[in-house]
Amino acid sequence: MSEAPPSLAPSRRAAQAIDALRHGWPLQVGAGPILLPVETALGTAAQSHLALISAARAATLKLTNQREAADPHAPVLIRAAEPIDLAAARPIADPAMDLEAPLKGPFRADSLRWRAEAEAAMELALLAGILPAFLVAPTPAEPAVAVAVEDLAAWRDTSRLTIATRARLPALASEDSEIFVFRSADDMREHVALVIGNRSAERLPLVRLHSECLTGDVFGSLKCDCGPQLDAALAAMAAEAADGGWGVLLYLRQEGRGIGLVNKLRAYRLQDQGFDTLEANRRLGLPEEARDFPVAARMLDLLGISSIRLMTNNPAKVAALEASGVEVAERVPHALPTNPHNERYLATKRDAAGHLLP
Repeated sequence: MSEAPPSLAPSRRAAQAIDALRHGWPLQVGAGPILLPVETALGTAAQSHLALISAARAATLKLTNQREAADPHAPVLIRAAEPIDLAAARPIADPAMDLEAPLKGPFRADSLRWRAEAEAAMELALLAGILPAFLVAPTPAEPAVAVAVEDLAAWRDTSRLTIATRARLPALASEDSEIFVFRSADDMREHVALVIGNRSAERLPLVRLHSECLTGDVFGSLKCDCGPQLDAALAAMAAEAADGGWGVLLYLRQEGRGIGLVNKLRAYRLQDQGFDTLEANRRLGLPEEARDFPVAARMLDLLGISSIRLMTNNPAKVAALEASGVEVAERVPHALPTNPHNERYLATKRDAAGHLLP
């Protein structure tokens, strides 16, 4: 088994591993077996008796009674009676295909002796925005991109985030605005802060953390409240500026609460089948909440902001920022009217995710 190349920095190895998964290239985490991403490697002739899937997907496939009792959240190594290729593995990985391909298996759950490596692979799949599923030790084997479990911590290190540039940006909400762009060396995402009004030592800024939502922010989707929340936050900050205060909108490139655009739209398909937003994420084998709030804390630190008034209905967001060293002096509610398309979505956020909504 190959080890991660010592000549590369840990964060660079993690970045290469994420890129490899997007391209469908084989991956080897530490001394674990070679893993081939089921979603992006289509077109190769690889086959294997073994596949790695998430705990939630294993539950859907009725494999939970075969699992080791140690931890119901650990990834699951499954063994098929006959070798499976990538075309056959795709319906195993993707719950959105369950109605098209209801018959799968038989499978059995094997003992997973490389759990840390498997968990790292699942996290890398999340960062790559692909389904968390792999063929294990596929044949024929191809050269694999090597990464160590510890490399992920280096890749997530927020101290590597810097301000890349800044500029005046007269905006529709307020002409008195300045935009800052943040970049980390091995991360392709570029986060943004829009500062509205003039900084004041006497007034704490009104701050909103807004995670990117292409469907809501750009296309006006009615399935969520993201677009109206963004507009209302900017309007509130403009009102603060007109009254001598100021505001900061952090636009975080973390689509779909961190699961990515493609997986978010897969979750939409599952919602059309009757699952709520959290259930849809679980069926995909993805976290209900995958956003990186420490990166927002780092952005505020780079802007010289240590204490804020935070626009949010989510107590977990307050706790995450405070755990990262930001003082949240006030939580400012940010609830907006519902529509027939997002009533269930908002009720799920309130009842299952603990958001403070009416």
